[in-house]
Amino acid sequence: MDNNQILEAVERYIAGQMNPDERVYFEQLRKSNPEIDQLVVEHTFFLQQFSRFDETRKLKSILNETHIHLAEKGQIESPRLKGKARVVYLYNRYKRTAAIAASIAGITALTMSALIWQLSSHVKPAQEVQELRRDIKQLETKSNQLENKSNQLEKKVNIINDQTKVVKPLPAIEYKSGGTGFLVDTKGYVVTNAHVIEGARHVAIQGSNNTDMSAQIVYVDQARDIAILKITDKSFKSPASIPYAIRRSTADIAEPIYTLGYPRNDIVYGEGYLSARTGFNGDTLSCQITVAANRGNSGSPILNSKGEVIGILSAKQNTAEGAVFAIHSKYILNALTELQKDSSYKSIKIPASSSLKGSDRTQQVKKISDYVYMVKVD
Repeated sequence: MDNNQILEAVERYIAGQMNPDERVYFEQLRKSNPEIDQLVVEHTFFLQQFSRFDETRKLKSILNETHIHLAEKGQIESPRLKGKARVVYLYNRYKRTAAIAASIAGITALTMSALIWQLSSHVKPAQEVQELRRDIKQLETKSNQLENKSNQLEKKVNIINDQTKVVKPLPAIEYKSGGTGFLVDTKGYVVTNAHVIEGARHVAIQGSNNTDMSAQIVYVDQARDIAILKITDKSFKSPASIPYAIRRSTADIAEPIYTLGYPRNDIVYGEGYLSARTGFNGDTLSCQITVAANRGNSGSPILNSKGEVIGILSAKQNTAEGAVFAIHSKYILNALTELQKDSSYKSIKIPASSSLKGSDRTQQVKKISDYVYMVKVD
């Protein structure tokens, strides 16, 4: 296909005008050709900007008509609307209207960008972007329910009343939502998204052995959507080391990546590539990746072929196929550095190098799986 045909296909794909066979073929083409995928991303962004321009133009027209109406009724001071004075008046009026419209558009764009991250604790995610926290209650298996009942019977309180021993079970905790987290220090520090633990009363960490371990929140950065948890359960056994490292620099476009997370009760693997260095609407806190992602993947580590964490999976765009966003890994390092300023957390040691270099993907996944957890919240 020549450039015009490719652009026409991209426009039809975004507009949803392809038949099912064409759409399947085109999505396969996106996966195999990073340049086509990037063109889809950039063209989607262009159409969004064009739509905003059209809305701004309509606003200018409304302001212009309102100004003329008020001037003709004498409710505001304006030059006489005739002859050359009318031309000068229209020119000056249009400049003021355009400035107002541009200011409104600029303020609106900046405000929306800030609201996505800074006010995430007070509003629901934008309709176009979906946070990937999941409802745990709907996905509980019978085996987990039986295990919870068994744990409830083991956790009992002895109450002595009139020299009679009465056994009273502790109330069970019903975890309602959650996501994924991964270990960043051998002493039990786990990183996840801030929106995963939002409003939490209790937090638990579940590993590959399906055992819940209690945890507490020690750091939250709402603006960057990062939270750090500390496993406090006595059953937690500190590993000798962590196999992966946290990358300080941004990954390259088209660099292969993979992720491990808990969109269901078993750990799930996904692979793809980095498709843009910025996130939704050019957000510089995050990058765009092409990978399968579902509810529960929030907080999943994004790793490159060297076994380096390059980001934390956080959200996906509902209006664009395959557009998933991850917080840059440098903000994990920033969060850990901030936490270390507290004397209680000075002993945190950030993984400096990866022991996974040179290993094939299957071996890397086997070694990483024990360090990735399901995060449960009630």
